[in-house]
Formats: sequence, C-alpha cells, structure tokens
Amino acid sequence: MSNSQTEWWAPVEGNGQSADLFGGDPTSAQPPRRSRSGGRAREARQRKQRRNRGFLVVLVALLLVVGAGYVVVQLLGGMFDDKGGSSSEKVSDYPGPGFGSATVTINPGDTGADMGAALADAGVVASAQAFSAAFAANTGAASIQPGTYSLLQEMKASDAVDALLNPASKSSFRVTIPEGLTKDQIVARINEKTLIPTKELNAALKDSKAIGLPSQADGNAEGWLFPATYDVQPDATAADVLKMMTAKTVSVLNDKKVAKDDWETVLNKASLVEREGKLDEDRPKIARAIENRLDAGMPLQIDAAVAYGAGISGTQLTNKELDDPSNPYNVNLNTGLPPTPIASPGEASINAVLKPADGPWLFWVTVNPETGETKFATTNAEHNVYKQQYLDWLAEHDKG
Repeated sequence: MSNSQTEWWAPVEGNGQSADLFGGDPTSAQPPRRSRSGGRAREARQRKQRRNRGFLVVLVALLLVVGAGYVVVQLLGGMFDDKGGSSSEKVSDYPGPGFGSATVTINPGDTGADMGAALADAGVVASAQAFSAAFAANTGAASIQPGTYSLLQEMKASDAVDALLNPASKSSFRVTIPEGLTKDQIVARINEKTLIPTKELNAALKDSKAIGLPSQADGNAEGWLFPATYDVQPDATAADVLKMMTAKTVSVLNDKKVAKDDWETVLNKASLVEREGKLDEDRPKIARAIENRLDAGMPLQIDAAVAYGAGISGTQLTNKELDDPSNPYNVNLNTGLPPTPIASPGEASINAVLKPADGPWLFWVTVNPETGETKFATTNAEHNVYKQQYLDWLAEHDKG
C-alpha cells in the first residue's frame, strides 16, 4: 500500500494540528479529522429538511384547492338557494326598520304569496317566503284590503304585514262597485272600503252640484253611480268619491254618443235590463222585449222594479206588493218606465239598450236561476209554459 493519503482528512500542519478549512481559530481544540458519524448526521438533517419542504408544498396545494372550492360554493350556492333547489333553503329577512319609500298595490283576491312577491319586487321585504311566513303568523293578515300602500324599503317581513293592516299606510283605497247595485248598496260598499261615514255619503248624494250629478237626473243619483273599480285617496271626501262615479257615467254616455236628453231614459231602461238579465248574451233580447212592450202600451211587469219601490228584495215580493197601486214603481199596474232607474247598470246593459236585438218577444223568464238560462216568448201561452219550467226547477231544488 502506498504512503500517499487516499482518505479525505485535511492535511496536518507542522505543529501537529489540522488546518481549519473554514477560517476557524487554529489554536482551538479540533479533532484531528472529521468523523464518519458526523457526515451521516448531516445527511439525515438534509433529508429531513427535504421532507419538510415537500410536506409544506403539499399543504399549500391543499389549502389552495380548499380555498378555490369555497369560492365556487359561494358563487354558485346562491343560485340554488334563490330557486329553492334544497329543502333546507333559508328564508332571508331584513332586520328593519327600513328606509326611504316604496309604493305597492295589493289587488283584489291577492293571496299572501301574491302580496309577498309584489313586496319583494318593490324591495320592501327580502323575500316572498319571509313575507308569506309572517303573513301566516299574523291572525289579522287575512283582512288586508286591496289598495295602494306607501311603505319603506327593506322592512322586516312582520313589520310589513303590520303596515298593510294599518289604514294610515294606504295611499289609496280600492273600491269595486259591481253592476246592478242600488245607490244605498253602493254607499254601504264605499263605507266598508274607505271608512267614509255613511252619514257623510248620504248627505253628499243630496248635493247634486258637489257630486257632479247632471240636471237630467233631477236630483236623484240612482243609476248614475257607475259600476267600476276606483282608487280613492285617503283624504278624499264623500263628495269626491261620488263625483268620480257620476263623472264615469257621463263619460260612458258621451263615448257612446248618447244625446243628453236621452241620458236618464237610457239609464232607466238599462237598469231594468241589468236586474233582469243573467247572461250578457240575453241582454239585447230583454231590451227588445221592453221596447216592444212600451210600443204596445203594455205594463212592463218587471218584479225587480216593484220590489225596488217597496224597499224589499225580489224574493220577498207577495201578491200584496204586486197589487199595491200606491207604489210608483209598480210596473205591473202602471204602464211606461218607472220614475227613475232602479240600479246602476253596467256597460253591457247600456249597449243592449242602445242596440237591442231584433225580434217580436214580449215575455221572458229565467227557467234556471243557477245557470241563468232565460227563455223568450211572443205569446202569453208560450210564456206560461216557460213559467212552469221555472216553477218545476224551484220544486226540484226545494226552493218553492
């Protein structure tokens, strides 16, 4: 074996100490050479560091994946929540009390869900579901009235229900007047929907100028309060409301080019058609039968007019009322039209009077009150057959 060094030890200085390759103190005590065990320890440390770095890389990658997943859920999750894709969907609600203003119209027949949808669209409540839940929880919610309401934006759903129940929230009251009501029935309907006192409404009816009643009516508003739906402002007076209705009647008559001198007569005939006709298709025939009777000088024999004059309903009529000559509306005894209209006719009845059907009819009777089926006759004998069909219907339905 050669004496030349083949090991990795550092060269030995002349004083017997090894030279410090890294600039250490040559006078300090150093081992004559590095041990093999020290090298192995260093390699172990390096391997551990490499393992730690690898673990850190994996951990960072996992965190990035988790973070990306969270972002996706946040972005897409709302899509499913809004559309009710999950049975565990949360119903959101504003904390209230709200700010600003919003106007919402509640229509006749709207359900709690319908109201909730309208309120959510207007920004009043956070969701239709929240309002529906609050509506169901409030025992008085079913009495919410149609109309236009002034509310706040971003209200708590339960507060929105309370606001709709508060008349002060209404910016208008919606009043629907059906065809065929008398002025007394219309007054009762206005009072029910707007809380305007009946006493004030009846007083206004007597002030023709205040309510815009035309002179053709001769001071009697019967038949002149047009059946329609009206939005009434909260501060409206009795005269304001009634004036809207008479103005609508005048507008309809003008639109149909009815001569002013004929206004009262047209409304009078139309009121009879309104009370007698069950189906719009029959109204022109009834109008023709009325004209035929008037032309022939025959009494109209319309029970609805007799009942109106007696202040009772048609079902309460007895032979006593039918034979009462003191009743000016007794068209069973008197020929011609009654003194005034007997109700407020709708547009279909007015049209029927202006354009009656062609035919020789003198009689009509509704043989089936449920369906409104009406039969027309030219002779009294034929009419009696149809009257018997009506009596048979009453007997079959225990209404005789």
